[in-house]
Amino acid sequence: MSHYRSNLRDTVFTLFEVLGREEVLGTGPWEDLDRESVEAILDELDHLARTKLSDSFASSDRQPPVFDPDTHTVTVPEAFKRSYRALLDSGAWQLELPADLGGQPSPPSLQWAANELLLGANPAAFLYAAGPKMAQVLWREGTERDRKLAQLMVEREWAATMVLTEPEAGSDVGAGRTKAYPQADGTWHVEGVKRFITSAEHDLTENIVHLVLARPVGVEGKGGPGTKGLSLFLVPKFHVDLETGELGERNGAVTTGLEHKMGIKASATGEVTFGAQGTPAVGWLLGDVHDGIAQMFHIIEYARMMVGTKAIATLSSGYLNALAYAKERVQGPDLTRAADKTAPRTTIVNHPDVRRSLMTQKAGVEGMRALVLFTASVQDRVALAASEGRVDDEAVRLNDLLLPVVKGYGSERSWVLLGTESLQTFGGSGYVEDHPLEQYVRDAKIDTLYEGTTAIQGQDLFFRKIVRDRGRALGDLSAQVQGWIDGGGGNGRLKEERELLQTALTDTAGIVEAMIGNAMGSQVPGQERDIYLVGLNTTRLLMALGDVVCGWLLLRGAEVALARLGEDQPAGEQAFYEGKVAAARWFARTVLPRLTAERVAAEQTDLSVMDLPEAAF
Repeated sequence: MSHYRSNLRDTVFTLFEVLGREEVLGTGPWEDLDRESVEAILDELDHLARTKLSDSFASSDRQPPVFDPDTHTVTVPEAFKRSYRALLDSGAWQLELPADLGGQPSPPSLQWAANELLLGANPAAFLYAAGPKMAQVLWREGTERDRKLAQLMVEREWAATMVLTEPEAGSDVGAGRTKAYPQADGTWHVEGVKRFITSAEHDLTENIVHLVLARPVGVEGKGGPGTKGLSLFLVPKFHVDLETGELGERNGAVTTGLEHKMGIKASATGEVTFGAQGTPAVGWLLGDVHDGIAQMFHIIEYARMMVGTKAIATLSSGYLNALAYAKERVQGPDLTRAADKTAPRTTIVNHPDVRRSLMTQKAGVEGMRALVLFTASVQDRVALAASEGRVDDEAVRLNDLLLPVVKGYGSERSWVLLGTESLQTFGGSGYVEDHPLEQYVRDAKIDTLYEGTTAIQGQDLFFRKIVRDRGRALGDLSAQVQGWIDGGGGNGRLKEERELLQTALTDTAGIVEAMIGNAMGSQVPGQERDIYLVGLNTTRLLMALGDVVCGWLLLRGAEVALARLGEDQPAGEQAFYEGKVAAARWFARTVLPRLTAERVAAEQTDLSVMDLPEAAF
């Protein structure tokens, strides 16, 4: 039986009943799509995810890819290759490509609904299949030469990597020392070592195209310190004739080791050395312009959305596995008869604390699924405007604001809920390989780390997405939440929850106000260290904003569900809508009140922990 359990009913509910995605179907670039066709696509991918794609999930963790240090090659298990082949053959990746690059244009809301299924079933396979998606960046940012490479990446299903991190730089991309030297023929020789490179080497495809950030040497006005001095270079594993697609000799970009990781072991994460063993790593400058960090951010932003979606997909399957187990596992009497030695044993789903745990998981994952799809619906607006030759500035800013929340909040909350609730539901059985939770927990931890740690997401949210934006996007989002609170829908049956959401929104605004006051205070001579007060609260703000948005979206869903419950419904649908109302109320009553304490903590933050000598730790 597959480890993966999906919740397509909730995805369809969120897409259409809550977010009204029908409004973008049948229009502009998506004129060939309607709700029926979208649901058919999701049904097909759901079946793929639960069968062929998930088949190798556990076996490839137990028997991961093997690295040969003599040939610098990696061999992937045969079972995993079959899953990977099934993913590519499904054409799911075409949903994210423009028509002129061989794609099937679709709204981002459909793309991310589909991606949740694929990432939940086999995240490593999804990561290896990034080549055609990265080809979009070449297509959009590149010259005709780069576009030819992009076409080959799609047609030949080549893999690709994003190559940023260096051994001594870590998340400080601007500290990277890898260099690129211009050549007379217009190419560049890249020299340096990069670490933690996902899909660095494997035998799933005939070629891998590395997208490498490096510092150009010998170019006037370029290659200076920091991220602005970086350029983006295209370095293939094998040299390629762009006219014929014929592969040549191996390039001087080789994997010199694989990381021994805690989880997601099927994904070959390695160290890549450029210009090793006397063979130059030959590449091209993307677009023939030195704009590396901006070009790479197209991939980074996609990756952050992907990581948040992966985390939430894993939590969803973890919760559904825990729910199924709780309905089967018989242990102990009902709590009302705990002292009765003759009382029959009951399934643990009837125990109060197990129900508390299950509802906490349900509310968390359904709120975060709504967060992903709401963010994707904002991306629908961005994409639709672009197809019409205009810019929806409000949507662009709102998407920028939400991305660190999807990635940072989504990964952090999912990791914690998986370990403290989903695995815990199984008791000791969750700690062994008989059930998928132990692998889920190991695989999920990376989500809080790569593509920017939770701390980095918090700093990005405050400094770039709030302060630099002058609070415009945050104001737009807050206005949407406030508008729903003031709307009063639900026939008064959500009155208490609206009040709780109002308090949470006010408290989050209070955290922002305190942090802005500290940031402004740090500009006063002699008070520069007040910026530490901001840094001590950026993660707190990230999590608070995530709670508010998830609470709001859950309550929007509850409002819809209450209306549906007033209609004649089949028994299964009745239970589904009752569950939506219950989850929203649970989240509002158990999660949102905590934000009052978080506001107090933010407002009372002082510099005592920063003044503490290191030895005291």
